[in-house]
This record gives sequence, C-alpha cells and structure tokens, in this order.
Amino acid sequence: MKPTLLVLAAGMSSRYGGQSKQTDALGPHGETLLDYSVFDAIRAGFGRVVFIIRREGEAVFRERVVSRLQPWLPIDLVYQDIQDLPAGFESPAARSKPWGTGHAVLAAREAIREPFCVINADDFYGREAFSAMAAFLTTPVPPGPMPLAMCGYELRRTLSEHGKVARGICTTSEGGLLVRVEELTDIFKTENGAENRPADQPVQPLTGHETVSMNMWGFQPGVFPAFMDGLSAFLEHHLQDPKAEYYIPLAVDRLLQNGTATCAVLPTAAQWFGVTYQEDKPRVQESLRRIFGDGSYPSPLWS
Repeated sequence: MKPTLLVLAAGMSSRYGGQSKQTDALGPHGETLLDYSVFDAIRAGFGRVVFIIRREGEAVFRERVVSRLQPWLPIDLVYQDIQDLPAGFESPAARSKPWGTGHAVLAAREAIREPFCVINADDFYGREAFSAMAAFLTTPVPPGPMPLAMCGYELRRTLSEHGKVARGICTTSEGGLLVRVEELTDIFKTENGAENRPADQPVQPLTGHETVSMNMWGFQPGVFPAFMDGLSAFLEHHLQDPKAEYYIPLAVDRLLQNGTATCAVLPTAAQWFGVTYQEDKPRVQESLRRIFGDGSYPSPLWS
C-alpha cells in the first residue's frame, strides 16, 4: 500500500502579513512551495494527498490548489475545527484559533488508514527527504513499539533573517533514534548561531548545529488514538489558556517517554527553506530559480 501525504494547510499566516503562504506563487513559473512537495511525494511513491484546511477557506483552496493538482493524484480535504476535542472538553469562548499541529493531525483520523507523512504546506523539504520518508513508510512494521520517523535538519539552515521562528530541538541516541524533542518558539538568528528568547524567561543560547524538526514526520495510523489520549492529557492542564497549542513534537515526545513508540531520525542532505515573513520571499524565489536551473524539476512543474 502506498503511503499518504498529509499536508497541514490550515495556518493563518499571521507573520506573513495575512496573505496565504500556501497559495503564494514563488517558483519561476508561478509554483507554490506546495507544488514542489506534492511533486516530490509523487516521485517518491506516495499514492494520494490529504489536505487539512479550514472550512472558511475551502472555496479559495479548491480554486488555487485542488483544481491544479487533482488531475495528477487522488486528493481529499479534511477540516481542522476548534471544537473537535476529546469527549468531555469544549473550547472556551476566549479561544480564537485551533489547538496546534498535533490537533490538526487528528482531523485526518477518519480519512487515513495507511502509513502517512505529515508536512507543512509552506515549506520546501527537498526530494531526498521525501525519498527517505517513503522508504521508511513502506518497510514492514516490526513487532514492538510503533515505529515513527522524522526528517532532521540542521538548525542554522532553517532560520530567518527577519524574525523569530519555532523549531523542535532534537536529542538523539547513538543509534539514530529520537530521545526527546523540545519545542522552542522564539528562536532568533545570531552572528554565532541562534538564541531562544522566550518572554519573561532566560535567553537560551544555541550553536546552530542542533538537529531540528521541520514538521516532516512519518506516522502509522495507530498514532491517531495515541494523539487523542495525549490531547486529553494536554487539555486537562491547558484548556483555559487561549494561546496553548498541542504541537506534534509534544505528542510524539509523550509516546517516546511512555514507550509506546520509537522515532527514527532520518538524516537528509536536502536543503530546507520556507517563508515565515514577507521579507523571506526574495531569498526563497532565488533558491527555487537555482534548483530549476540544475534540472531537478521539469519546467513548467505540472506539465
């Protein structure tokens, strides 16, 4: 069975000036970063794509994304809903946005029955990363803890020149398994590496060589009930916090600590880039022009 690509496309792009990063034309022929990811996934052997979106943005998403990609592979849409919570919980009135990327994955629990890869819609991961993930997801599952995977990138290659970013800082074992992942949400680039600067907390220096998660995860369908249990535990403590988010790294870390799963960190030499701020756009456009120039992608992409 071919694996499925699950794309997180329900973000608000608040640091990108309110414009949707998912549908912004960045490539030399008007391609979005999402075009590259879907093309690379098809080339690596994925069988379909499931997009997680918001219901209020469905019409625009169908027009700008689905209509262009649907001739090439099966596509399904699912919706991240702020009130889609475990039994016994209800989002408080002060809550204005959904509950983060771990919560978003749960929106696909009725749509996916096969191994799947989760990515962001507004990041470029590189074809090597998709090939490595496809190879992992098509390997027979051994007995024991549920095998998960994450593509790891070097922190310094994922920073913005124009403001803070959020990254999952990873600790790995000698055998290449993820030991823990810590979500840092206020990382700034510096001359000597990076710093995490959370409000009202000490600054945390970083070398820039840390392995980080860019939200490219390989999962088995068994993560859905495990993530739901984790969300329940999270809401027990954070339901009334209007800014609290249940991140994928937090959900995965819980499974690692209780022995439910293992997570292989897949090394990749692929170059990551993305747009967090409007000021990142020229650099990304230049990077895409270069990879088209070396023949990595057909021109136009969906010919």
